[in-house]
Amino acid sequence: MTDSSGPFLQAWGKACSSSKPVTINVPAGNFLITGITFSGPCKNTDIKFLIDGTIVAPSTYANLPKPNQWITFDSIEGVSINGGTFKGRGEALWNCKAVKHHHCPDGAPTLMFTNSKNIAINSITSINSKLFHIVILGCDGVTLQDVNIIAPESSPNTDGIHVESSTGVTIFRANIKTGDDCISIGPGTSHLWIEGVNCGPGHGIRRVDS
Repeated sequence: MTDSSGPFLQAWGKACSSSKPVTINVPAGNFLITGITFSGPCKNTDIKFLIDGTIVAPSTYANLPKPNQWITFDSIEGVSINGGTFKGRGEALWNCKAVKHHHCPDGAPTLMFTNSKNIAINSITSINSKLFHIVILGCDGVTLQDVNIIAPESSPNTDGIHVESSTGVTIFRANIKTGDDCISIGPGTSHLWIEGVNCGPGHGIRRVDS
């Protein structure tokens, strides 16, 4: 597969610079993304991703441009992600971590949202993330609904959803099968609402210090 990071960034640049609401359509098919950051602030606060296809990570962690980032949204407002499958292809990193005294990177979350507000994540599927599947860090007003998260019980450090230093986060109707915490709650988190979550395998919902 050819790296699609460039076309995705071009589409984002046009959407972010528009003063009107924009919808970015991702058709059916597989799209390789080696690593990408969707940065704001943008001129409008209504950008929708409608994803029918599958977003695929590099097959090995060594091919990530930044070892701790894959798909990041930073300093944005009013963005929604609707549908789609994200394949993190974490198997090579898990195998590395299974070898004692083997020097391995921590890995990259599949989706990371930082310093952002009014975010909606709807009906996505995340499979075999290298590290945490979804990270919400320093955000205000995030809704996750009908999210499906899948990784083997043996996969290390694959928390389903990690929320930290954020407020006004709602997680509603999520199915989480993973090797670590289904939902982990880091310090600085307030006004977090969790409802209708199916967890297992996984370590449940847990508050962590990090």
